[in-house]
Amino acid sequence: KKHRTSLPSPMFSRNDFSIWSILRKCIGMELSKITMPVIFNEPLSFLQRLTEYMEHTYLIHKASSFSDSVERMQCVAAFAVSAVASQWERTGKPFNPLLGETYELVRDDLGFRLISEQVSHHPPISAFHAEGLNNDFIFHGSIYPKLKFWGKSVEAEPKGTITLELLEHGEAYTWTNPTCCVHNIIVGKLWIEQYGNVEITNHKTGDKCVLNFKPCGLFGKELHKVEGYIQDKSKKKLCALYGKWTECLYSVDPATFDAYKK
Repeated sequence: KKHRTSLPSPMFSRNDFSIWSILRKCIGMELSKITMPVIFNEPLSFLQRLTEYMEHTYLIHKASSFSDSVERMQCVAAFAVSAVASQWERTGKPFNPLLGETYELVRDDLGFRLISEQVSHHPPISAFHAEGLNNDFIFHGSIYPKLKFWGKSVEAEPKGTITLELLEHGEAYTWTNPTCCVHNIIVGKLWIEQYGNVEITNHKTGDKCVLNFKPCGLFGKELHKVEGYIQDKSKKKLCALYGKWTECLYSVDPATFDAYKK
């Protein structure tokens, strides 16, 4: 099978459109309840955007191959971070699907099949279910993308829990996504940051990975940075993770990482 490498239709240019004329009435409001011009959208539905979670499915297969639970958690954490990587420089809003609308995708080359469905209209909630073609994993969840406009930025809080089941190991991992913010909506170059804490829990072993997506800060030194720890059920640090959600994630000894931070 051949898969497309670009969208079938380009996005409109916003250069000749007054965004402020629309958004000035929306400060502090939830944007899902407001009719917006099509120029704000990218030519995809939110159900299609959900499939981008699976871009790095190889990390799930790699997690399943490890016998050590910490190594599995490292791969699951990398997969959770990779799920938001496609949002980098994506400033368009996907279209809201119709209630009951579905989207199906099978990728033999990546080893998964997925179906997503719009299960609620107000509030807009999308559910998805993916599984490995070799019956090695199940990945499912629901997302309510709560959008708010704050004058110069739009904040997207993806409410909903994500679950990954590694069937060979009898493990279930759950987490929620960080908050996404698009800056310079009115004037200037649009740019995106992710921030907030993401806690990944292995419900079989009790291990947790707590990741902090750092906000940009005043001078931008923390932009795109992610760091955190994998810890056992007694909260003993087993390893440290750090990197950028736009690039990669590294694993190091926690004592070495703590000494470096000092």
